[in-house]
Amino acid sequence: MKGVLKRFLEYVEYDTMSREGTGTTPSTEGQLVFARALAEELVEIGLEDVSISEYGYLTATLPANTDEPLPTIGLIAHLDTSFEMTAKDVKPKIIESYDGRDILLNHEKNIWMKRDEFPNILKYKGDTIITTDGTTLLGGDDKAGIAEIVTAMEILAEDPSRLHGRVRIAFTPDEEIGEGSDHFDVEAFGADYAYTVDGGPAGELTYENFNAAKAWVEIAGRNAHPGDAKDKMINSILIGMEFNAMLPADEVPQKTADYEGYFHLMSFSGSIEETKLVYIIRDFEAEGISDRKELLQDIADDLNEKYGEGTVLILMEDQYFNMREKILPVFHIVEKARSAIDAAGLSTTVKPIRGGTDGARLSFMGLPCPNIFTGAENVHGRFEFVSRSSMEAAVEVLLRILTV
Repeated sequence: MKGVLKRFLEYVEYDTMSREGTGTTPSTEGQLVFARALAEELVEIGLEDVSISEYGYLTATLPANTDEPLPTIGLIAHLDTSFEMTAKDVKPKIIESYDGRDILLNHEKNIWMKRDEFPNILKYKGDTIITTDGTTLLGGDDKAGIAEIVTAMEILAEDPSRLHGRVRIAFTPDEEIGEGSDHFDVEAFGADYAYTVDGGPAGELTYENFNAAKAWVEIAGRNAHPGDAKDKMINSILIGMEFNAMLPADEVPQKTADYEGYFHLMSFSGSIEETKLVYIIRDFEAEGISDRKELLQDIADDLNEKYGEGTVLILMEDQYFNMREKILPVFHIVEKARSAIDAAGLSTTVKPIRGGTDGARLSFMGLPCPNIFTGAENVHGRFEFVSRSSMEAAVEVLLRILTV
């Protein structure tokens, strides 16, 4: 039987970075390559109904091995890695019995993971941890989740003494670009409820996430020779700066935590004639996200009154919603996961997701879907790492959720 660590190290060799704007699903060929390899592995370990849809969704079934009337439970993870940093040619470093000191990731480039910058690493003193070599991300988000699900399926398939109901698994593309649920067929999946395995440190359990929206701001200016610009030039760059300055200065990602929402300026580009700003907007409360969108519109209206109608155009679009309202009516599925985490000897940490997962959208599509930890930390960057014990603990939690 292949252990979760070995499986994970094999998976991170696949370059599955998703990419916005390709117009295809999946957005990159590497995700399909990985899905096909996983499909072969799932067949080998004894799963049934293994298939890859035209959109790259890999699904499979572990049949029930008991006549007890048990619910069909789904387990979901995503194939892609973040587009924020390359996942090509990942070279993981395995550190046995971590000694609690700063970690040299890359000697040639003098890249260190320092304890004072990443104190979370100290929780794993004495553990085996897997890091990057400092030139790529690791891919624990979400290949750790995939490795944990596949390992749990292999254990159940090989051990008939572990009684369980029907289990459905799905590995989805393009979660990192917000499109992971676009073509998910909830009815065909056929689960009563599911869990995404896409969380952070060991013991983490989440069933709340941001309400999310995106805003595109376009500002029209008017050019003139700077030597003769008085009362003629309208500098759209300066108006863009003014627009952003009218937002609350402390309501940005780097100054918020827990249940605090924010405005995040993603890009700012322009010239005197035309400037464009792109924001993402986040808030845990429906009223809060509505207020934030209203504030953006009010700023646009004020600037149009100041500089002339049509100077500022703003388009806003909802992206996803807080799954909490769909989870609370079936809260027993959260309690089931909490009991499994406790029984595995971990301390359960229930916290909101300051972001979104496939589970958020799936919950609104009729598949309630809380989120379980993978053990991955510092994801989306060169300082990502995961511990062996955390991945093994995740496997144990999944087994406890699924078995009678």
